[in-house]
Amino acid sequence: MMRNRKSRSYINPYLGGVLLGLTVLAANYISGRGLGASGAMKNAIVASVEAVAPAHAENAAFYKEFNETHTGSPLNSWLVYQMLGVLAGGFLSGVIARRMTWKVEHSPKISSKTRLVAALAGGILFGFGSQLGRGCTSGSALSGMAVLSLGGFLSMMAIFGTAFALAYFVRKLWI
Repeated sequence: MMRNRKSRSYINPYLGGVLLGLTVLAANYISGRGLGASGAMKNAIVASVEAVAPAHAENAAFYKEFNETHTGSPLNSWLVYQMLGVLAGGFLSGVIARRMTWKVEHSPKISSKTRLVAALAGGILFGFGSQLGRGCTSGSALSGMAVLSLGGFLSMMAIFGTAFALAYFVRKLWI
């Protein structure tokens, strides 16, 4: 029995991949740096801790090391502006394509709450992993591969290999 689903128009994945590659190439050419999302999150966390608990930020080694290598406000960084552009662009794309809804998409076998908890847990684990790996998929894998770094290729293989290995165990969250 066929499910009655609304047809959604998305960009061709091959065209999307080419455009992503050109974006990484342009970022390297224009700014001399690749793309990355985890650095923006780190900057936001540092700014938040400095605002909420300045005494802790002054005494903790992590914040001291961060402030030694960064000048000015952590939020005044190209990484933060890049991520704000990604969020605004994703939102604008959803609005233009009429895909914006307030619905949590998930398998009929689980609740919206379970899906949101799993998404939050996955995000936290991914953020922790990106700190251990010194970068997220964008910074380590895509930007690393763009400059033909062996580490970039190894990161991409590890990311997709781990995702493939774990997909069986979490598949009920989306099918």
